[in-house]
Amino acid sequence: MKSNLIDYTLHLADTALILSQRNSEWCGHGPILEQDIAITNISLDLLGQARNFYQYAATLTGGEATEDSLAYLRTEREFKNLLLVEQENGDWGQTILRQYLFSQFQYLMFEKLQQCSDEQLAAIASKSIKETAYHLRWSSEWVCRLGDGTKESHERMLLAIEELWRYTGEMFESAVYETIINVASLKEDWMQRVSAVFSEATLPVPENVFMQTGGKKGIHTELLGFMLTELQYVQRTYPGAEW
Repeated sequence: MKSNLIDYTLHLADTALILSQRNSEWCGHGPILEQDIAITNISLDLLGQARNFYQYAATLTGGEATEDSLAYLRTEREFKNLLLVEQENGDWGQTILRQYLFSQFQYLMFEKLQQCSDEQLAAIASKSIKETAYHLRWSSEWVCRLGDGTKESHERMLLAIEELWRYTGEMFESAVYETIINVASLKEDWMQRVSAVFSEATLPVPENVFMQTGGKKGIHTELLGFMLTELQYVQRTYPGAEW
């Protein structure tokens, strides 16, 4: 169904946009200049991915829909992003772990999406996976560095796992519109790869954790509303304004 394709494309766009917005909050505040630039570049990569998906969703929607209207004129209940990506940055360790957990999933997802029957989604995935490979390598190296680093960095990573792991299950629960690929089939591979990185980082893989879901259906934490207030401020205050 066309409506499922639109919703799925919006889900991909929303998730990339919201994580881009979160990561961009580090611009000028990174622990060292090189990593400040790295996290900012990742934000730009994700923003580029979001634009590609929004442009395709606008084409599918038709009418007066544009990438800007889809990003700036929808409410939090209309956003379909994963709950994981809207969580607060916390400290550097929590930001790194959030990026790693998502990038590991996104990489596997793009691998499958490249082979899907929808040519436009396959093309976006083929372009984006090259960026995601870098995001994955960069974030996994930081997980290992912090997890197997000092006593304080290790403890901070343990707290980050406790805070974020509960949002990972949603990635593998299919929404009604997720018919392009079977996300549940990615879970075993994702767990194996995450377990390998956690082992190198001397970090435990949580077990029997209750998973929080709802983002794919538009049910979000209060954090998203605050994010969108900032993200959409100029467009809503000065409708149709152009540079």
